[in-house]
Amino acid sequence: MLLRIFLILAILAGLGAGGVAYYEWDTQIPALTQQRDKEKTDKNTEIAAHTKTKAELKKTQSELAQTVQDLTDTKAQLVKSEARADEQEKKATDLTAKLDKANTDLHDTREKLADFEASGLTAIQVRQLDKDLKDSRKQISVINGEMDVLQRNYKIVLAKYNSIVGTNADVLLPADLRGKILVVDPKWDFVVLSIGANEGAIQDGEMLVSRDGKLVAKVVIRTVEKDHCIANVVPGWKLGELGEGDVVTPAHPASS
Repeated sequence: MLLRIFLILAILAGLGAGGVAYYEWDTQIPALTQQRDKEKTDKNTEIAAHTKTKAELKKTQSELAQTVQDLTDTKAQLVKSEARADEQEKKATDLTAKLDKANTDLHDTREKLADFEASGLTAIQVRQLDKDLKDSRKQISVINGEMDVLQRNYKIVLAKYNSIVGTNADVLLPADLRGKILVVDPKWDFVVLSIGANEGAIQDGEMLVSRDGKLVAKVVIRTVEKDHCIANVVPGWKLGELGEGDVVTPAHPASS
């Protein structure tokens, strides 16, 4: 009997718990469904907004790229326009200079024509005088060249004479003679100089070697060619090592 009573009480307790659970389930399910539907709607709205934002961003990027391209094209056109303007300005300057020169030449021509008319000479006489003047200038140039050669030869002969007769006279070199060392042979103490007979170099002439304004050595010319010469270092005058590019000047320059 007691067992039956406990069984009945257990059944009633189970039914009571099931009723409470059913009540809670029936109450909470609509709320959960409503919350789910709201979250789904909000998500779809957010996705749509995100998609719209991406589309607008892509459009903005495309417009920006087009703007940059337009700006680049405009800048290139501006550079071309400036170049054309500079070219036109240069042409205008050149034309102005040519016009000024043409006006100057015209003025000089008019003055020469006036002088010609005032001289009373014929055109043939003027051309002959011009030809004679040009011929005279050529002859003077040839004579000066021959005189230079004679003077160089005289100095060479004089230097040889002095060395033969033993006068111990210094060989005078042109005061403006100036050259550089082309080659250095430290073993045999000789150098090749950039000056030759054409510049006035003379055998046995002495040259001072300097670098940055400081004396390095003294050399004596032994062999002379047209455009270079070979010189030996004078014993006791080597104050430092000689180098290519060192400057050489006459130790005994001739007075002007």
